[in-house]
Amino acid sequence: MPVQLLKSIEGQSETPLPSHLQKEDLKHLQEGCDYTNKYIQGIVTLSYPLTKLRDGTDFFKIVVQDSDNLCSQINSINVFIYGKMAEDCAKIIRHGEAFIAAGFKVIKLPTEREDARHDCHLEVSEEAGSTIYIYTKPGTTAASETASVSVAPKYVYTPLNHLKDGTVVNLYGVVKFFKPPYISKGTDYCSIVTLVDQSNVKLTCSLFSGNLDFLPKIYKVGDIVRFHRIKIREYNGQMQGITSGGFASLTFDGTVGAPVVPRTSSRVYTFMDEEQKTIEELRVWAASNISISGPATKLSGVQPMLFFDLTCQLVGKAKVDGSSFLLKVWDGTECPYPTWKVPVEAKDLEGEKVLLHQLRNLAVDILVYDNHVQLAESLKIGSFLRIYSIHAKEASADNEDVSHMEFHLHGGTCYGRGIGVLPESNPDVKELKEFLESVTLTDSQNMESCSMDVDSTFGNVTDLELHLQRCQQLSVTVLTDHQDLSNTELKTITNSSAPQQYRIRAKLRTYKPQKLHQSVKLHCSKCNSLQEVPDRDDFDFILHGSAGTAPNPELHNTSWYESVTWTTQEQKQREIAIHFVKHDEMLQHPEDTLIMVEGGTLKEIWKLTKRFKCVIPVRSTEDDLELLDLSAPFLLRGNVKYYGCKQCSTPKPMKNLSSIAAEQRPSWEPTEIAQVLGIELLQYVFIMKFTLVDETGSLNAYLFDYEKFFQIPASEILTSNFLQQKMQMTMNALCPPGRKLGDLPWLECFIKSYNVRDAMKNQVCYQIFDTTVAEDVV
Repeated sequence: MPVQLLKSIEGQSETPLPSHLQKEDLKHLQEGCDYTNKYIQGIVTLSYPLTKLRDGTDFFKIVVQDSDNLCSQINSINVFIYGKMAEDCAKIIRHGEAFIAAGFKVIKLPTEREDARHDCHLEVSEEAGSTIYIYTKPGTTAASETASVSVAPKYVYTPLNHLKDGTVVNLYGVVKFFKPPYISKGTDYCSIVTLVDQSNVKLTCSLFSGNLDFLPKIYKVGDIVRFHRIKIREYNGQMQGITSGGFASLTFDGTVGAPVVPRTSSRVYTFMDEEQKTIEELRVWAASNISISGPATKLSGVQPMLFFDLTCQLVGKAKVDGSSFLLKVWDGTECPYPTWKVPVEAKDLEGEKVLLHQLRNLAVDILVYDNHVQLAESLKIGSFLRIYSIHAKEASADNEDVSHMEFHLHGGTCYGRGIGVLPESNPDVKELKEFLESVTLTDSQNMESCSMDVDSTFGNVTDLELHLQRCQQLSVTVLTDHQDLSNTELKTITNSSAPQQYRIRAKLRTYKPQKLHQSVKLHCSKCNSLQEVPDRDDFDFILHGSAGTAPNPELHNTSWYESVTWTTQEQKQREIAIHFVKHDEMLQHPEDTLIMVEGGTLKEIWKLTKRFKCVIPVRSTEDDLELLDLSAPFLLRGNVKYYGCKQCSTPKPMKNLSSIAAEQRPSWEPTEIAQVLGIELLQYVFIMKFTLVDETGSLNAYLFDYEKFFQIPASEILTSNFLQQKMQMTMNALCPPGRKLGDLPWLECFIKSYNVRDAMKNQVCYQIFDTTVAEDVV
């Protein structure tokens, strides 16, 4: 029989395995080897529901852990079971049972492994000659009697006052104290967490992982954690927890009444209905038994000699020296004291210079030291942070009468010192983002009214004159290639035949269009056509037209998406349908989810883009969902609308998206979505005409650029006032309004000549290439 039950008594099988089978170590498995006479053995730690593939074949997936090598870096593997064997195994396999697979096939995964799982998986089927052996203990239900038994793992959770030395347990607890993850003395990340529960017993856990994402995502005291497979040991009379093979965690907000949404980097986990009751009970208990600090301190409430936690956004960073690192952050409020500005070179400071200038009175400098430096260096500009135990210190320089406030994150992890990165789904981040968006910058901070504070930047008029002279002498552009080319005069170029490439040094006398938003076009790389970006009224008109077609209920709730519908309460009622694309038969977090929307208005669509990763407007047909007219965007992601070329696209049914949903980690990249839907993606591009001059003559050169020249994505410029300001300031620096020709700055750039022919004449044109604006221009 392909699936056999073997009885196990005191760890020994009553029936021995066939003598020709040899055991294979999990860590030695590799694709391409013959495992006909080999077997692997382990414990079933996770199983998934029995499903059917597109061709009707039964499919069952389990995770098997190598019980002999729990401390190994690779100690578990995914096993895919097909056909009749899948149906049989789904009836009898239970969590914790010993499992043997013989005659399997090893398949290499296309992506890196997660947790401690092997980077290959096993495929087992009757057709391949595989055999499965499952060890059962005396008294286990016979196979014929187990058809109705659920295979979902049933976990037992141990109260903290029942922990015993040397055991591996599952548990729930409330966070009483924690240290954010930090680099240990080795290469692993470490986090220290102290837990309590209704028994009032305390458990301190030392958690280690080579991957930061696999440690619990704890943001504050009072959070609730669930640990699976944590090892308990006794030290100095106290029980302690430490990570073991297969360790996994979920973290929940400990606030009474908050949604019960787990934080985890794992794509798959179990969560039973009764566990929600456990969390609610712990929340109520913690509310009256745990000292939970109130809201994190705002910069406007900082006082000298205060140690505080700050929730903020990172807008700049720079290396100061080998043991310290600068973080520039803001929370939308202003510190009531003058703040210390850490002296760093402008070229060393990462961050949008325009934004940094706008926030110069609101952002503060935090100097972090020692073990926090490595994490600080890896932080991304724009990310939201919670920095724990910042020291606010009042100080003054020897030559200053006025004191200022300094902010330090000292080395070490005492008192929970550290840095945590908060996801945008975090409630505190959502609240902070709303507040930051409501902050109105004053005239002194607004770059439109004053692109540079002359008094603070230049010590006197002489310094300003020297700066202007320097701008006239130095190029405001940077060449990114072809450094071997020497400069060519414009007169020589205009008298030469095409095609050729040149390096020039010239001044920008004028440019078109003057209204810079008009420079953004949509380009098809296949047919080389250009078109204007449709305005919002065109999109709104198409959406209103499609809303007249009611969603087809026969297309709802398929194998690869779930559907929700409702009717609006307005006078002309509309029926709206949202289809949530699933992954591994499960809905994902909103920030990872693609949705398809029928009957939505422009306002409703934009609201959905702020919550979900991708939104596709669709309408129903008899057989499938389909895209709207390609005059509308076929995809919205964040603030960007993606369009397809009407001439080159051949739209395909929406069911083709299921191939992306079936990937191990769907990325939902616009190019991949366009490809499976038969759409030729249009690219946003800057199209401008520059009139360049030097001592010998002039010529018109075209700029055709996606994002390299301005270092601004053309796809984002139309929806960002900030980027529009930055682009306008860049053009003002390249071609300062009101200046005489002699006062204009020099541009070094590459241009290439090419022939344009029509029925009447041949014309030589010029295009700028491999050139970018210097970083210090704005």
